[in-house]
Amino acid sequence: MTAPGTTLADLAVGSSPEPRSFGPLTRQMFVRYSGASGDLNPMHYDDTFAQRAGYPSVFSQGMHQAALLATFATDWLGAENIRRFHVRFREQVWPDDVLTCSGVVTAIEDQPAGRLVAVDLSCARQTGGVAIASAAEFLLPH
Repeated sequence: MTAPGTTLADLAVGSSPEPRSFGPLTRQMFVRYSGASGDLNPMHYDDTFAQRAGYPSVFSQGMHQAALLATFATDWLGAENIRRFHVRFREQVWPDDVLTCSGVVTAIEDQPAGRLVAVDLSCARQTGGVAIASAAEFLLPH
């Protein structure tokens, strides 16, 4: 199933959904993600520790942004349809950042089981810097 209002006929190379923003992100979100993910590195929740290591403050886990980007992508093309999701961590995310997720269809290939849709995805900070670059594939049934 694709996002409401999106059909297979709507998808073509160059198609993009409306971007989606998350945030502003808070320290509390970083703490919650630490607990949920088991990533208990104090860089993500202890300002004193992060500052002693040379950072201005705590920062978000890269997998936190990857999860937000995956949510955006699966809301668009369906969690049940995802076949591959690759991310590249590019820039740190700090408290008060607002992230905007976007995507574009880069290729469509008809296959016996459906249409294989390749997309490039991005999770960018309000500064314009890209926090996460991603590529994914979804197999959409006919």
